[in-house]
Amino acid sequence: MTSSRRNFMKTIGAGAMVAPLATLFARTAGAAPSFGPGFGALSPVLPLNTEELFVEGAFDLRNRPLLSLPPGFRYWAISCTGQTMSDGSLVPGDHDGMACFPGPRATTVLVRNHELSNRETKYGNQKGVDVAAGYKFDTYANGGTTTLVLDQSGRLLRDYASLGGTNNNCAGGPTPWGSWLTCEESTSLPNASLSTYQQRHGYVFEVPALADGPTQAMPILGMGRFNHEACAVDPRTGVVYQTEDTGDSLFYRYVPHHRGRLLDGGTLQALRLKDFPAGANTAKNFLGTLHQPLAVEWVDISDPDPLDNGLANSTRGQGQALGAARFARGEGAWYGDGRVYFCCTSGGEISAGQVWAYDPQRETVTLVVESTDRSVLEAPDNITVGPDGRLYMFEDGGGGNNIVGLNRSGELFRVAENAVNGSEFCGGCFSHDGRFMFVNIQSPGITLVVEGPWRKGQP
Repeated sequence: MTSSRRNFMKTIGAGAMVAPLATLFARTAGAAPSFGPGFGALSPVLPLNTEELFVEGAFDLRNRPLLSLPPGFRYWAISCTGQTMSDGSLVPGDHDGMACFPGPRATTVLVRNHELSNRETKYGNQKGVDVAAGYKFDTYANGGTTTLVLDQSGRLLRDYASLGGTNNNCAGGPTPWGSWLTCEESTSLPNASLSTYQQRHGYVFEVPALADGPTQAMPILGMGRFNHEACAVDPRTGVVYQTEDTGDSLFYRYVPHHRGRLLDGGTLQALRLKDFPAGANTAKNFLGTLHQPLAVEWVDISDPDPLDNGLANSTRGQGQALGAARFARGEGAWYGDGRVYFCCTSGGEISAGQVWAYDPQRETVTLVVESTDRSVLEAPDNITVGPDGRLYMFEDGGGGNNIVGLNRSGELFRVAENAVNGSEFCGGCFSHDGRFMFVNIQSPGITLVVEGPWRKGQP
């Protein structure tokens, strides 16, 4: 293990995860565990269907390793930009956030975002996410979602466009009632000209996972209009927690009037640290609070749907005026172990990333990871909890992108590396039986199924 890795592991210490990894918080914060072995050393591996990785006019990746993986892992591609889907439309580009759901007859359903902005196209696909105009929120916008149905072996049965007319769909999150919340990372405003946006953007939309075709795109206005990134739902209460991708973002919660009926309205709030009622910028000077739960409270956002993009009127401007805590580019979020984990991609003393854990029962937030070495962890973006109880982070950094795990001893380990290009990993999630990890390489737009001993990892 290199000295830089040792030094980094001293900073993350114990307490990096929580119940059922609760033993971490019982350890001494200054403990310095060794670098974790994870699943073993990585080496380049060809996909099982390498001969199929050619899309005319898009790319030719035949006989090229896409991933470096530990021993005992294998993978294959199931959906690539430019391929023809079951509904006759083309797979859009810019694969991003994603979640999986158990489907009928032992199938698995994936709902996947496409981070396409306005008329952005990929490899000649002029239509982006192609649904009928009557289903679209904005006929000018090419973003949205597609849905993939897989068999028990992780092979694609059918796929289709499921939501269209939205802008820059980055991340989102699954709900416990069987839908995907897809988030617009854009606050574009309409223009009188038909050659640009016809709607205000910056909303969350709900996509039923088991719908057989496209869903009518209806913005959930009460969840706020801002640079949305990700959502995580507390299954006990139905409260939705949300991140915002800006340098001075807030961490929000949406308390719906009726659980599971988000369009019925609710209250949008932002997190405030009780010890910093006038506000705090958590991007710097919080490494000393590592593993220390900080008491929080919530402030109401009086106007969740501002008409313009001025800072004072924005949701974050309203929250900051009330002392809401600022976070450095809130991105991926995931509910697990009774907590909501969320990444701040550029947070920390060296701006290489943080991971926070919010505890809704204790009303605390805890810094559980802060990168002090970019060679170990850089720009954690999407995040999920694996079937082995470990946290998995998906990097969007400048020095090569990896999938990085964190175990209950506070040890980091790499489980995969992008071996084909410098594109980010995104949309990482696990099948309900724990057999597969699904993950996207955003460019050129490939969804992968990674099979391995996910449940047998070191605790």
